[in-house]
Amino acid sequence: MYLSKCIRFCLQQTARTVSKESPLWKRYSTAAVQPKIDTSFVGALKTIVGDANVSTADAIREQHGHDESHHAVAMPDVVVFAESVDHVSKVSKLCNDTKVPLIPFGSGTGLEGGVNALQGGVCLDVTKMDQIVQVNAEDFDCTVQPGVMRLGLNNYLRDTGLWFPIDPGADASVCGMCATSASGTNAVKYGTMRENVLNLQVVLPDGRVIDTAGRGRRTKKTSAGYNLTNLFLGSEGTLGTITEATVRLYGIPEKTISAVCHFNEVSEAVDTVVQILQCGIPMAKLEFLDDSAIDCFNRFCKYDMTVAHSLFLEFHGPAYGLEDQFQSVKELIEMNNGFGLKQASDADERNRLWKARHEMVWACTARIPGSKPYSTDVCVPITNLPEIITKTKQMVVEADVIGPMVGHVGDGNFHIFFPCDHSDTETFKKIKDISHKMAVMAMELNGTCTGEHGIGIGKRDLLVAEVGEETLGAMKQIKETFDPNNIMNPGKVFF
Repeated sequence: MYLSKCIRFCLQQTARTVSKESPLWKRYSTAAVQPKIDTSFVGALKTIVGDANVSTADAIREQHGHDESHHAVAMPDVVVFAESVDHVSKVSKLCNDTKVPLIPFGSGTGLEGGVNALQGGVCLDVTKMDQIVQVNAEDFDCTVQPGVMRLGLNNYLRDTGLWFPIDPGADASVCGMCATSASGTNAVKYGTMRENVLNLQVVLPDGRVIDTAGRGRRTKKTSAGYNLTNLFLGSEGTLGTITEATVRLYGIPEKTISAVCHFNEVSEAVDTVVQILQCGIPMAKLEFLDDSAIDCFNRFCKYDMTVAHSLFLEFHGPAYGLEDQFQSVKELIEMNNGFGLKQASDADERNRLWKARHEMVWACTARIPGSKPYSTDVCVPITNLPEIITKTKQMVVEADVIGPMVGHVGDGNFHIFFPCDHSDTETFKKIKDISHKMAVMAMELNGTCTGEHGIGIGKRDLLVAEVGEETLGAMKQIKETFDPNNIMNPGKVFF
């Protein structure tokens, strides 16, 4: 009860914290930096990167003014395509010297408006920097540039017997995944980006280039100085531009078993998840989809799966132990009244199953043609998962909105994908209300308002409620130290 009152008080104080009379408003508000884009500035950009790598065309600016979220497009004044670290450094220095906003851009697959240019300025597209710098197969790590995509990296690694398992669903860039501290379906076994990044090369706002663990360092552990690597993970482009990442790799599993099962009640499915984890069964994937999500799944992917609350499961490991693990999970499913347990019979069927799961966001938006995904996620301690999922499902049903629920429930994280049409103001208001209540409930249950999507534009008001004003103030001091002119992706994370 005390925690609940504290969270609500912090939310009520957010408006006061960012009022125009506050000194913080001048530095961190969306009015803090005014673009100074003119022909001479554009000319200076062309001198750095070449004429062909600078565009002021409306179509290119529009493409770089949004991600996959429902947030309104906010176009940059100019888009620059960097081809080297030197390009990134010189463009950053130019923007810093002239106090022009700079927004790093990777694959644009985010869900919280993280690349929207709220103040215009320069969008720095790094997708042309697409080299896999080195693969150290014997050490289980590799180093990549920011234009390397997740699927492309795994295709490249296939012949080595290794893979990079962090899988947020979208074919995101690896460095973009660092910037948002991504995770996804495999996090229950392999962890998130925070556990899998060994080193980062970052270009600071003033053009300096740093390596967060030291140049060429790629040890599995270190006690040398501050952990700057984790500081930049999840920084959402507000502290610098990530131009290189060294990440952990893993051996491709000897055997993989995928399965799906169904439940009549949400609580039965979630209780099964908790019991699987409490038994110490090493799951690779443990995903929850409610009945609404399965309905969307069937419509979009031409499946005929039973429309019920469901668990998608996957096991990775040596062949001799996997069947025993599967049998143990089967017993728990049956104990909680689960039914219809079915293994994916071959690799094609398994890939089809997970492809459909990863395309769930588009399956949901297909329910309302022309809609955009309003996707919100929270994460709570595993023991509190049954309560929050049950209560959230009840809110969606009572509001009478389409809100398929999908969860990486193996680590306490779940999402709702609302198909959102801004012209339907009544439904949009209901969606925002559910999203807000869901986040507050998560914090009251000792969880977080976002497990993997980040703060971006959509959850800035919730950040102060989660971490408190003193901690938020410390974050702003870090921001001011690295970016005193507030040019890096202004308007994100903080107001």
